[in-house]
Amino acid sequence: MVVTTGLVTLLVAALASVFMAWTIGAGSSGSTPFAPAVGANAISIMRAGFLVGVLGLLGAVLQGGNVTEAVGTELVTGETLSGGAAAIALVIAASLVAVGIFTGYPIATAFTVTGAVIGVGLAMGGGPAWEKYSEIGALWIGTPFVGGGAAYVTARLLRSEARSTLRTLGVLGGVVGLVLGNVQFVFLASGSAQASLSRVVTARLGGGAVAYAGTSLAVALLVAAVLVTRARQHPERTQRRFLLVLGGLVAFSAGGSQVGLAIGPLVPLFDGVDVPLVALLVGGGLGLLVGSWTGAPRMIKALSQDYSALGPRRSIAALIPSFALAQTAVFFGIPVSFNQIIVSAIVGSGYAAAGGDGEVSAAKLGYTVLAWVASLVGAFALSYGAFALATAVL
Repeated sequence: MVVTTGLVTLLVAALASVFMAWTIGAGSSGSTPFAPAVGANAISIMRAGFLVGVLGLLGAVLQGGNVTEAVGTELVTGETLSGGAAAIALVIAASLVAVGIFTGYPIATAFTVTGAVIGVGLAMGGGPAWEKYSEIGALWIGTPFVGGGAAYVTARLLRSEARSTLRTLGVLGGVVGLVLGNVQFVFLASGSAQASLSRVVTARLGGGAVAYAGTSLAVALLVAAVLVTRARQHPERTQRRFLLVLGGLVAFSAGGSQVGLAIGPLVPLFDGVDVPLVALLVGGGLGLLVGSWTGAPRMIKALSQDYSALGPRRSIAALIPSFALAQTAVFFGIPVSFNQIIVSAIVGSGYAAAGGDGEVSAAKLGYTVLAWVASLVGAFALSYGAFALATAVL
């Protein structure tokens, strides 16, 4: 009977994880990466949903380990999540995100999952992980200012004359290349570890910090040179292709971060069981893919049209800081909301528009911020109460 109960609990938790993965794919990771590109008419909604699903799956498998382990083991001290606790946290978080999908408001997935996991963890008798909370809080609070501010400045720079725009594109390409050179991948390291291209090249050359910086700079200069060369020949086409590449990079980063929100609570359940983490990452990534293909179009429309009418330049300005912030979160293993990242960047680039043609809906923005706060507090309270009630009844 004990074994049967344990298996049933594990099955319920796994189904809740699949539900969570679907809602994330349909909402946060499925809609936000290509929303600016769709708003700029660089890609159709359905094609965006297809691409973001495939890229999200790749990101989940190649980069998902850090955030997955953080969500599963680092949000509460002194206690390990049980199967029942994981199931309660995932069902409540996924339900809140699903409400956002069907109402058209982008609920912050990271807020709901983090709040729910902390809620059940504390209800089990665990202690707060204040050090981790400070890291999470710093990123969450800083995202609107850093992402929105960077998007605003970039959009203003891209409004300059042709020569200035060409130079600006070169600088932006260099920034993207610098981040790419330092992106962590599993296939560049042994086992489940991750390493960046710059780190691998430096190790093989036998150099230290100078060689590492030189490699990163070389990648940045290469990307900048390619972008400027293309922009001289076909400026409009190059901007649109650059926009699509950025959307792809953000989609990949979304998979690496968001998969941890879906499968992280399951990690403690497999302690002592010979199940590799990559198997969980593949399962979570497939859930994200299905969610992106079946439910993302509605949220893509909401983000690309309801918040701000963006052209290619302001869309580029929105995606570059989004990519950088996403990779920062993946590197440090911090659960982050892609809705918060993208919406902040869209608002920042939208405010840079001249004559109000990129006008941002203040009412929509206000409701979104309220939904973010409510999702964190609500997920915590509901999960804590549900676990306490289940414990008392059972």
